Amino acid sequence: MPTLPPIANLQAFEAVARRRSFALAAAELNLTASAISHQVSRLEAQLDVRLFERSAHGVRLSPAGEHYLMHVGAALSAITTATDDLRQG
Repeated sequence: MPTLPPIANLQAFEAVARRRSFALAAAELNLTASAISHQVSRLEAQLDVRLFERSAHGVRLSPAGEHYLMHVGAALSAITTATDDLRQG
């Protein structure tokens, strides 16, 4: 069975992908930009694929990152919805 990446790394990836910024993702998740960068780097290493293209102008999703975001974003949204439903009884 394939190993599921740590949820924190998936959340960091999704936040950076949505915000297109490590700094904004860090502020959203109450972490440092360095911590977010490390989480994304660990995820990329575990998957053995580049999810972002980094440049002096910022960060953007690679084609693989775009595809992965569709699935990860949907999964995290489903978990959030299930949690909210559970809490509301």
